[in-house]
Amino acid sequence: MRHHYSCPLRWSDMDAFGHVNNVVFLRYLEEARVDFMFRLAREAAPDAFTSGAVVARHEIDYLRPLVHRHEPVEVETWLTKISTASITVGYEIKDATTVYARAATVVVPYDLDLGRPRRLSEAERTFLEPYLDDTCHVPASPHAR
Repeated sequence: MRHHYSCPLRWSDMDAFGHVNNVVFLRYLEEARVDFMFRLAREAAPDAFTSGAVVARHEIDYLRPLVHRHEPVEVETWLTKISTASITVGYEIKDATTVYARAATVVVPYDLDLGRPRRLSEAERTFLEPYLDDTCHVPASPHAR
């Protein structure tokens, strides 16, 4: 299963070359991930990720330039890996005809009160498992060779 997030483009997202800045792509990923992990997860399991989560790693492949337009892009999100103390989120930023970027983020559940990583709760794991597609690793990690 995949999570679909409709992400508006803002005029301020463009850089001096007239296309969406590379750093803004990370913001689009963040918006989709927050919608997935904090809105959708909490609808399924109210305590999911309430003690926190941190980003440990980002990888992104920019495939096509994206220019400002009034129509939003879709950020499709799924999981490529679930371990006891981290998840890897896969993404595609796209529209009906073009994939603009593929990315992956390693997210670590975090205990904000104790200031350290923690294990996934059973409720979090139960929510996440339907989104696992470990056959689609994006982007292709240079370390996987």
